[in-house]
Amino acid sequence: MDKIYLKDIEIFANHGVFQEEKTLGQKFILSLELSLDIKEAATTCDLTKSVHYGELCHKVIDIFQEESLDLIESVVNKVANFILDNYSMVNGVKVLLKKPWAPIGRHLDYAAVEITRERHFAYITMGSNMGNREENFKNAMKKIEEVNGIKISKVSSFIVTEPWGNENQEEFLNGAIKVETYLTPRELMAELLRIEHELGRVREIKWGPRVIDLDIVLYDDIVSNDEFVILPHPLMHLRDFVLKPLNEIAPYALHPLKNKRIFELLDNKNPQ
Repeated sequence: MDKIYLKDIEIFANHGVFQEEKTLGQKFILSLELSLDIKEAATTCDLTKSVHYGELCHKVIDIFQEESLDLIESVVNKVANFILDNYSMVNGVKVLLKKPWAPIGRHLDYAAVEITRERHFAYITMGSNMGNREENFKNAMKKIEEVNGIKISKVSSFIVTEPWGNENQEEFLNGAIKVETYLTPRELMAELLRIEHELGRVREIKWGPRVIDLDIVLYDDIVSNDEFVILPHPLMHLRDFVLKPLNEIAPYALHPLKNKRIFELLDNKNPQ
């Protein structure tokens, strides 16, 4: 991956826990490392195919100075999120913030915080068999788009399917979406659970009726045994209602454990 660097930008701001820091302010030194593909810009000399780092520098300074924050951890996170939210060609960003005047009562060159944030791709399946099912999907997607750090990039058509696991209930509407996000899998799952709750989902019966069901089935090629969000979804390869809408928007997505693409999983489950 190609890189663009902005090294040691000096910024005067009012971040810090102590009141003197908020009142008097102090110097900070900010460095950025952007990961992106600049080949097209390099071959065409077209600045729109890259990041205008002069403009970026001034925008970041504005973001940096617009409010006083207690922790430099919060400052670097805000800067990283701003870059990923506003520069779609940037796949990842490293932010290093030095605080040379840190008031700790000892001589030091600086205190510093460094973070790396990256853009990820995840596939989320949706299911509903209560109320206006299509409206439930629309409301869920609206709430997903409202979350900072999530952007829906593809939406499948919606299909009607028979209930799975507990057959004594109404038919389901199912669909899938692709999202770009810089949230971690746990952060993303927490947001989906919050949205389910806000839309009225009550968990009483396993595989029972639900207003909305939102599951992360794939997140990049990550394999995770975290019980809060197991990746890939352990039952996705067994479920037509997952594979069919997913095949519509991501037929060549690879299941990292089965080592098969979505269309292959679907073909294997439903041989001609």
